[in-house]
Amino acid sequence: MQKLEVFGANKLKGQIEISGSKNASLPILAASLLSNKKVYLNNIPRVKDIETMTSLLKSLGSIINLKNNKLIIDNSKQNKKFASYSLVKTMRAGILVLGPLLAKFGNAKVSLPGGCAIGTRPVDIHLNALSKLGVKYKIVQGYVYATAPKGLMGNKIRFSKISVGATENLIIAASLAKGTTILSNCAIEPEIKDLVNFLIKSGCNIKWIAQRSLKITGVKEISNISYSIMFDRIEAGTYLIAAAVTEGNLKIKNVIPKVIKTEINILKKIGTKINIKKNEIHIIGNKKIKSINIKTAAYPGFPTDLQAQIMVLLCKANKESTIKEDIFENRFMHVAELNRMGAKISTSGNKAKVNGNIDFAGAELMATDLRASVSLILAALTAKGKSVINRIYHLDRGYENIEKKLKKVGAKIRRVN
Repeated sequence: MQKLEVFGANKLKGQIEISGSKNASLPILAASLLSNKKVYLNNIPRVKDIETMTSLLKSLGSIINLKNNKLIIDNSKQNKKFASYSLVKTMRAGILVLGPLLAKFGNAKVSLPGGCAIGTRPVDIHLNALSKLGVKYKIVQGYVYATAPKGLMGNKIRFSKISVGATENLIIAASLAKGTTILSNCAIEPEIKDLVNFLIKSGCNIKWIAQRSLKITGVKEISNISYSIMFDRIEAGTYLIAAAVTEGNLKIKNVIPKVIKTEINILKKIGTKINIKKNEIHIIGNKKIKSINIKTAAYPGFPTDLQAQIMVLLCKANKESTIKEDIFENRFMHVAELNRMGAKISTSGNKAKVNGNIDFAGAELMATDLRASVSLILAALTAKGKSVINRIYHLDRGYENIEKKLKKVGAKIRRVN
């Protein structure tokens, strides 16, 4: 099994190009099932979750080729409606094929999803909303058996709570439903806006009618489309924090700064120097980090996917900071590993107290989930001595060429078997 060795105490200097967004690519790949024509996707990241999703689409009958960094999807012979556990188990986004399969064929059998062990992510919000479009379903031995006897019919649906996945599934399904669907209390993450833009460009009739409400009038078919995926805002945030924690000097390129305004403002508040250009952020870390109290929230709040990374930085702050995790109930598993490196973090329920003025020491570490694994790299980059990070398959699910990108800006990091 592969692991990463990191030799710490280097300031990162140079520039990093941000890859396409994993979390935007996955629902757009699922939405490509709506089309019987060719779909061309640019700026797809080369990460394990994308490999898994393309394998899932192939198992459903899609023909997929990669040419000149462009993913070409041909669904002219796509006719299967079964998404197996073996493909869906490692990634929660697998459930997103349910909506398009129901829209296209009127029935589907899809495994309940897996992914990181960061908390329960029930699909009941997806299923309750789909039932309002005329779907009947049952869950048997870990599979959702769903049918729409009369096809999908438009309806008014208010989500019981804000859910990124359920919003995506319903947008995709309603795009081919008969009549009009009004979705309210939607998630409004930038990746959802990217999905909507992709569908509109492919001929779907979707309009934002309020901040968290969409009007979708179903169409009969969608057309050929070539689309470029947005940048990965979590990857961008991770490298911004990497510069801050190592007192580095980085230019983060291929970004839209206004999309990550919340994160930029927090980094400024705690003492980093940031200059913004059109598609670039220049960050200079500061030896003096100010403490802060943060809570994770749905967009445009501070993202749960950057909570582990910002915690590492707050270990360097001048006083105690607090982090409240309001999205997932089991997302402090990195705390024990950071404490083994010398951090002084205590948790109670969904709150963490982070003592500042910490000097990390290298250690042997175990990654527990995707974002936890990258937080251990950040701590190791600033630690004295060598750290070894095990179970980095989590990392490969969501970060493209992370050790190559870090090496290029001065990190001493290598992958070993």
